[in-house]
Amino acid sequence: MNDILIGKGEGPVRLLGRYGNRHGMIAGATGTGKTVSLLVLAEGLSRLGVPVFMADVKGDVAGLAQAGVSSEKIRERVAQIGLEGHAHEANPVVLWDLYGKRGHPVRTTVSEMGPSLLVHVLELNDTQAGVLEIAFTLADDEGLLLLDLDDLRAVLTFVADNRKDISARYGLVSAASIAAIQRALLRFERDGGAQLFGEPALELADLMRTDMTGRGIINILAADQLILKPRLYSGFLLWLLSELFETLPEVGDLDRPRLVFFFDEAHLLFGDAPPALRQRVEQVVRLIRSKGVGVYFCSQFPDDVPREILGQLANRVQHALRAFTPRDQKAVKTAAETFVSNPGLDVVQAISALGVGEALVSTLQDKGVPMPVERTLVCPPRCRMGTLSDEERRMVRSRSPVGTRYDTPINRESAHEILTRRAAEKLAAASEDAPAMTPAEAASRTSEAPSAGGRLSELLLGNGRRQGMAEAMVKSAARSVGSQLGRQILRGLLGGIMGGSRRR
Repeated sequence: MNDILIGKGEGPVRLLGRYGNRHGMIAGATGTGKTVSLLVLAEGLSRLGVPVFMADVKGDVAGLAQAGVSSEKIRERVAQIGLEGHAHEANPVVLWDLYGKRGHPVRTTVSEMGPSLLVHVLELNDTQAGVLEIAFTLADDEGLLLLDLDDLRAVLTFVADNRKDISARYGLVSAASIAAIQRALLRFERDGGAQLFGEPALELADLMRTDMTGRGIINILAADQLILKPRLYSGFLLWLLSELFETLPEVGDLDRPRLVFFFDEAHLLFGDAPPALRQRVEQVVRLIRSKGVGVYFCSQFPDDVPREILGQLANRVQHALRAFTPRDQKAVKTAAETFVSNPGLDVVQAISALGVGEALVSTLQDKGVPMPVERTLVCPPRCRMGTLSDEERRMVRSRSPVGTRYDTPINRESAHEILTRRAAEKLAAASEDAPAMTPAEAASRTSEAPSAGGRLSELLLGNGRRQGMAEAMVKSAARSVGSQLGRQILRGLLGGIMGGSRRR
């Protein structure tokens, strides 16, 4: 069958595979069973042959890689729902980790992420964002690849040393703004963010695999540490979503999605996002459906997602909310309003009365018509509901279909190396072109110099009255980069979200 059994209400409650790309929302207070619903949906999609990407914020989602263990509670739930042939089993899983410790390293390049998302990740103000945009534009015009943070720093240093000329070409650049960006990069690197940038960059095809039996592979990103850096967490997932949007072709309505993307802790994305970013995210969520990708947001409260985006989420799983505060009461009301009413169910009362493992569910049925909301007893997952040991993680990683492709970083020539080499070449050329001194001149200059070491230092570094050879050659080398005008580096500036282009 091309559907997923979520649980039992008045009858079986199912998510139809052909409407899995119509997006969804899983909400509920802590400890009410959201993770179980996530596991059930991920397992069901995998059995349909649909690859899945999800973040593991608490560490327990990784249990999908191991078979569950029967217990009295599970046997009781199986009997209540009337499940036939329920058996515990592991799922095909690939583990990823931005820090490379609990899974394969996952990287992108600075150019692919682009300035718009970096502004969000680095928490820059509007003036600093403008300077960063100039640095990216200059790198494009000069044919300089921005792969890692060393490359970005090299270009920013170049901009700082040539502020007058660059301000005349691109707009005002202040030393204070460049210094603020450099400090933000230091903080970002101290938080471990530098490991996000570099090569080999993640290939989206590696997230859209099936195993030899035709089951979709579940890609799990270790996020228990990443979630402590909310800007980096949301920025990375936004980049990934934008890459999917920019890269995948239009496919229309399929029998099942090509990929389902679970965005956990959705409030981190929308909490301080500017209106323009929200509008673009809404546009992507609406359009990416036609590319066969389903996006499911997970959060405690349904109103963590803006109403204009919430309206695009057709499949809903709402766990209990306790209306203890005015904030909670508003969330309950919002949740109730988003469901198709059921004459036999008081939704507002039911949301507060749901037990652990129960949810209000509404999904699209035949002809895309949403079913009236039903109070549903959610199925138990077949996998382990718990974490993996370090040894189990190593075993899962050793069986990974991507092998060791991402485990060793690559550092090819890019902006940092190019600018450094050009400066050295200019310095060497200037030394060769310097006129030879007569013995008398050499003796005279030697007698005037306090020491050979001091004279060499003055020649290279300057003496306060005039610039040294090193400074002059570096500035000359930086200006000479202009000979490569016209070459464009294509990158994903939040993909289709922010209107940029993608790496080819």
